[in-house]
Amino acid sequence: MSQNPAAAPGARNLITDVPGLKVGQAGDAAVRTGVSVILPDERAVAGCDVRGGGPGTRETDALAPENLVEAIDAVVLSGGSVYGLAAADGVVAWLGAQGRGYGLVSAAGVPRSPVVPSAILYDLANGGDKAWGEDSPYRRLGREAVLAAGLDVELGTAGAGYGAMAGGLKGGTGSASIVTADGISVGALVCVNAFGSVVAPGGRTFWAAPYEVGDEFGGLGAAGLAAAADDWGLAKSDPKARMNTTIACVATDVALTPAQARRVAIMAQDGLARAIRPVHAPFDGDVVFALSTARRLLGAQADFTVARIGALAADVLARAVARGVHAAQGWPGSRSWRDLQG
Repeated sequence: MSQNPAAAPGARNLITDVPGLKVGQAGDAAVRTGVSVILPDERAVAGCDVRGGGPGTRETDALAPENLVEAIDAVVLSGGSVYGLAAADGVVAWLGAQGRGYGLVSAAGVPRSPVVPSAILYDLANGGDKAWGEDSPYRRLGREAVLAAGLDVELGTAGAGYGAMAGGLKGGTGSASIVTADGISVGALVCVNAFGSVVAPGGRTFWAAPYEVGDEFGGLGAAGLAAAADDWGLAKSDPKARMNTTIACVATDVALTPAQARRVAIMAQDGLARAIRPVHAPFDGDVVFALSTARRLLGAQADFTVARIGALAADVLARAVARGVHAAQGWPGSRSWRDLQG
């Protein structure tokens, strides 16, 4: 339940409550996979933090504050493990055709270079049809997702979380937002494919329960939160390297520098620790992006405001994790949160 009545979710309780952002999703039911694209209206400052032991990423080095490029054109989250990195190709091609991207020089016949950082999760062993030979579906799915970009976001079995598993439960795509009394907007989008469990052992209570607003993921409260040491409940029983990953993007409308955006991404990772137990393991590839649409000035108390945004992002990301699993629909042989008793 909300601890601050002056702060509340935005109108949609989605990352798209942050002004200047759209999200596109595409999925393939036969393959049991999908792609999510976070698309700013204009180039946006971004940062990234990688905590998992087995990440799969593209263009994350470009986000380092000391490097040349200070803004990105989109963020892509995808299923498909290494094959899913091709989803960014479809997004880059579409952006380039629109004349969007970074341009070191401006001359006829020289295309701009869209900067599209991306991260992938592993969903190759979920029973879908992966016999794609040399032509994986991810470039197509990336293009379909960016073409579908809008303000609505489907939660659960959708987008890059389509084929995900959250410990022993069906994982999925989650999103949430918060708007403070002084108008700062913060949102999160996450695709939950964790090794760890999102619920406490022996019940249905989400680890993120203390941060829930209203009954956005069941309204069970926090009374069921308890666990003995080394009791991971519904964590995956047979984790393997690179087969578990939670990938996310948090966003704010406050103008940030690349270094400040990275600090927000670092702080937002704590949201995963509040919602998943254990997390950031050797088998996980956990990655969090942070971006700024710069619709509001940072103000005089810059460091304090960055700290506020990072703390809000962690709470919102924890809520988004639970919302994604709460909404997920399984398929034969998988178990969803709604199948739990208690």
